[in-house]
Amino acid sequence: MRFAYRFSGLLGTVYRRGNLSFTRDGNSLLSPVGNRVSLFDLRNNKCETLPLATRLNIVCVGLSPDGSLAILIDEEGAALLVSLIGKCVIHQFYFHKPVHSVSFSPDGKKFVVTKDNLAYLYHAPGKKREFNAFVLDKTYYGPYDETTCIDWTDDSKCFAVGSKDMSTWVFGAERWANLIYYSLGGHKDVIVACFFEENSLDLYTISQDAALCVWQCDTELDGLKPMPPKDAAKEKKAAEDDEELLEEPKGEEIHGKADPSEQETRNKVKYSRVAKYFFNKEGDFNNLTAAAYHKKTHLLVTGFASGIFHLHELPDFNLIHSLSISDQRIASISINCTGDWIAFGCSGLGQLLVWEWQSESYVLKQQGHFNSMVSLAYSPDGQYIVTGGEDGKVKVWNTSSSFCFVTFTEHNSGVTAVTFTNTGYVVLSASLDGTVRAFDLHRYRNFRTFTSPRPSQFSCLAVDSSGEIVAAGSQDSFEIFIWSMQSGRLLDVLAGHEGPISSLSFNPMKCLLASASWDKTVKLWDMLDSWRTKETLIMNSDVLVVAFRPDGRELAVAALNGQITFWDHENAVQTGSIEGRHDLQMGRKELDKITAKQAAKGKSFTTLCYSADGQSILAGGLSKFVCIYNIKEQILMKKFEISCNHSLDAMEEYLDRRKMTEFGSMALIDEGGGGDEGVAIPLPGVKRGDMSYRHFKPEIRVTCVRFCPTGRSWAATTTEGLLLYSLDSGLIFDPFELDIDVTPSNIRKTLSQKEFTMAIVMAFKLNEKKLIQEVIEAVPSTEIDVVCSSLPDLYVEKLLEFLASAFETSCHLEFYLIWANKLLMLHGQKLKTRSEKLLPMIQFLQKSIQKHFQDVSKLCEWNIYNIKYALAISQQQGMKRPAEETPGGEEELDSDSDYLMQEAHKETLRS
Repeated sequence: MRFAYRFSGLLGTVYRRGNLSFTRDGNSLLSPVGNRVSLFDLRNNKCETLPLATRLNIVCVGLSPDGSLAILIDEEGAALLVSLIGKCVIHQFYFHKPVHSVSFSPDGKKFVVTKDNLAYLYHAPGKKREFNAFVLDKTYYGPYDETTCIDWTDDSKCFAVGSKDMSTWVFGAERWANLIYYSLGGHKDVIVACFFEENSLDLYTISQDAALCVWQCDTELDGLKPMPPKDAAKEKKAAEDDEELLEEPKGEEIHGKADPSEQETRNKVKYSRVAKYFFNKEGDFNNLTAAAYHKKTHLLVTGFASGIFHLHELPDFNLIHSLSISDQRIASISINCTGDWIAFGCSGLGQLLVWEWQSESYVLKQQGHFNSMVSLAYSPDGQYIVTGGEDGKVKVWNTSSSFCFVTFTEHNSGVTAVTFTNTGYVVLSASLDGTVRAFDLHRYRNFRTFTSPRPSQFSCLAVDSSGEIVAAGSQDSFEIFIWSMQSGRLLDVLAGHEGPISSLSFNPMKCLLASASWDKTVKLWDMLDSWRTKETLIMNSDVLVVAFRPDGRELAVAALNGQITFWDHENAVQTGSIEGRHDLQMGRKELDKITAKQAAKGKSFTTLCYSADGQSILAGGLSKFVCIYNIKEQILMKKFEISCNHSLDAMEEYLDRRKMTEFGSMALIDEGGGGDEGVAIPLPGVKRGDMSYRHFKPEIRVTCVRFCPTGRSWAATTTEGLLLYSLDSGLIFDPFELDIDVTPSNIRKTLSQKEFTMAIVMAFKLNEKKLIQEVIEAVPSTEIDVVCSSLPDLYVEKLLEFLASAFETSCHLEFYLIWANKLLMLHGQKLKTRSEKLLPMIQFLQKSIQKHFQDVSKLCEWNIYNIKYALAISQQQGMKRPAEETPGGEEELDSDSDYLMQEAHKETLRS
């Protein structure tokens, strides 16, 4: 149970590539993040990452009209059918080739997938169980080049497909007598998007050179005639004969022609171009990269390679709004069902924006670290996480909402270490720009900047338990710098190491600093004894990281030889060691000349962290695994695979022989950027685009791991982002001292007899959360005092832990606060004797209560302010105004409400 941690969230990355999709109600947004999908609840300001992943990065997402199903397709065409209700994978399918787009029909009965120059129409999975969820209905031929986009008519009778050959094709989902296929030209560049008008066959097509064509159809949707029964029967028989010859049914095939004969076009639907508009002004060459259209409000949103987006009203092409959101290419745009919110995704910056165009305000504005995350730290109550990245930014994340609420950009170079002080209101960060900065989380400002006499690159950082002493290690001058937080002055420079300082750690209980260096030593410095070296521990290899146990009695050291050693620092005696190199299980990079097994001999753990109870240690390094070891037994308890994304390098242990040729690995061939933003070489000798752009695969690695002070979760900064793993107790049956008589019916029987203490003890023995909640909520508030006093000591801890988790979800705030108050008042002294063991649970309880306190205090302050405002207005109503009006009298009348607001504000300040 203790190690039943499951993936619970991905922070720090909000969008990578692929299409954004709003849910049916328009309040949530589905965003592909690497090989995972995040669901942003915009109403409740929360983010959730679905607990499923594809093998490679997701390139397109199709959402069913009812919002219950989604199809996720990765770079190689492997698809997952996902239930958004159960948040699980229902079916897997392989399309064998890269897919460009996928779209469900508005009635939800079918969906279209485009790959190469073909469009495939599939029957959508129904509500009944099926052997094969994806049944091919029809295959459509027509475009000569790769297809790019899809759009459906409102009644699901037809769909349009755009192509890179500058043509747009309209196909019938059924074989209509007057519309089987229709080809539209009129563009000089790749088709980016095509949209049908509401309840009509009229069509808008948009190309990459920022041109819009308006196509009018001479037939309404009701005018589409079904195929005569005779012709339909003949075609069906021919299709069945073809299928008998094939090994597997391929569905009906429809072959379109770009220039059909007159006989074929007679009595058929006809399109005519009624207008052509250009987005770029004269002399502008700004590529259009994404577009979305809201049919009810006739709102067209277009995004460009320069980061600009335009809002137009169609069909008149009236410009409503134009704004630049960044200097990077807009990769995806989506509009919600009401047409109020527009979502933009920028893959270059990893940026996700939701814009309310009528009020011209942001509903959501999130961006991850531009480069890799390097370090992280939990706040003392576990509510916030601070991260530092190679882009020089320091970001603070809320663990409950998964959103970043403040970003500090004062550093000029990569951030190497971050930490919280014990108060939880100050964040410290060390950087390669030679500064250590302190940030205030009340006013969101940089209030202290610590520097060294000579410029130094700081590689590590530590702050003592009082928050008064700040220490940073230098990687070029081999010195440790000590500052006072209060005055900002440099107190001392500790010299003695003969190599770069790799890690610093303060003892939580004593005035002792441990420093690790590449000179194969760990030095212990006594703060009270003029910073003299108290002890020097000699290692067999370069030391990479050092960490104290939460009670301060043990020191863990990870070295370059892959060993984790444990020391009793008081007596300078080694108490144990773990050989962890084989547990790292390195992967082989595509261009590595040696095997993964050989490469692992030179690898080691680069980050360590003790669990909240100090009984186990978490370790990570340059691999896809994070290991938890039991310190006492010195064995591996569990190994977590943090990623299964094969779009990252060093994921596989062995090289893929299919990618090897007689001349070497195919990875050596640089294909430029690849995709839409890469180098386009259409003809020999013709080159355009940025030829300096190179395609590369980032390597999977874990740069930092930290346990939450509550002990219920841990986090790791990786190549993919900030991963959170939490205890998921809901799915595990974990009874405690279970007896044959302890059953739900017996517990309820005891409860009905008003034997509350006995019922609570029995419920905890069964350890079913819902049953415990039922029992506790059945206890009258007048009986809580009696029950708490008669409860055995063993169950007091369990009840406090339950209360801490119940605070997060329950609406019975006062009731649970009475329970917590009585338990702590009656058993406080006994609990204090076991404070070290119970600290994570108490911190968890504090975190839950603190969160409610912040929410309720804000509400109370707002209510007090409103009441005082109402009182001020009622007092003003009885006052008579002077008859004579000055020239500025009208202005005075207008400013009445401002005056009243000021009066109410003064009242608040006085109180």
